[in-house]
Amino acid sequence: MNAITQARETGDFEHLVPEVMLSAVEQAMGTRLTGMATPLPSYINRVYEVETMDGVKLIAKFYRPNRWSRETLQEEHDFVNDCAADEIPVIAPIKLPSGSTLHESDGTFFTIFPKRFGRRMELNTDADWKRIGALLGRVHIVGSRKKAVARTDIHPDKSTASHIRHLIDKGFVTPRYQKEFMDVASSILELVTPLFTDIEFIRIHGDCHCGNLLNRPGEGTMIIDFDDMMVGPPIQDMWLLLPDRADKCRHELDQLLTGYEQFREFESHTLRLIEPLRAMRIIYFLAWCSRQTNDFKFRSLYPEWGSDAFWQREIKDLNQQLLVITEHL
Repeated sequence: MNAITQARETGDFEHLVPEVMLSAVEQAMGTRLTGMATPLPSYINRVYEVETMDGVKLIAKFYRPNRWSRETLQEEHDFVNDCAADEIPVIAPIKLPSGSTLHESDGTFFTIFPKRFGRRMELNTDADWKRIGALLGRVHIVGSRKKAVARTDIHPDKSTASHIRHLIDKGFVTPRYQKEFMDVASSILELVTPLFTDIEFIRIHGDCHCGNLLNRPGEGTMIIDFDDMMVGPPIQDMWLLLPDRADKCRHELDQLLTGYEQFREFESHTLRLIEPLRAMRIIYFLAWCSRQTNDFKFRSLYPEWGSDAFWQREIKDLNQQLLVITEHL
């Protein structure tokens, strides 16, 4: 069994050593690389900076085994390429000699991106908020043009209910706290599900926070990392940018929506989804982390994850969020 096959079966990257990674990229690109393999920060995938023999620096992104299917990854690439075709500043994956942007080596998917420099976006002025709102308006115009059938729907009855079942059925919630977790999670689902009736669902970025916005000198702001692309209400791509709860930063939200509506109409009644979406994201993040527990890097960074003390804190946070949702209805 080779290293990438073993990584696929265990769901981790402990055996994706630089030599294996470089060999896979060379084979996919049909070109030789130098020995440079600089790991870059990534919680769930493995990302490396590599360099061709003629000095071109590239980013090789290996997707976590067993996380995404070929169809879901292709829909991510299609969305990014659709944005690039509309001249939205994104980093589009490179088309490989095979004619695809996605390559597979022994069951592990990976892709290659051009390297782009930039500085993390800071939202300090009204102009900053309007500019990001306008960018998101353009992204959502593109997102509304096509369907994404394989991607996650941010809907309580679909993705959130599935995340809850996963955490319980796979034994990630300790026996001591299973009932408390189910009680609060079920209460949240019961309360928020009716709010998603007749809501517009389109392709969205899904994880739009300031860390995924880069300022590039002379080029403006670029939106990056569509790895968590989803199908959901457009407001999902806005609330993560806010410095506090929506009722405490209404001015920033108004500026964001002013920029957005330069390009696309916003359905104001969906603002009531912000706190439900926050609760759903907590549950999503718990399920997201649970799928990394076999990874050595994750275990070393979060040794207490999944313990009784951990679940006690998480359940307390969910109960507090349930109270917030109730107060805002």
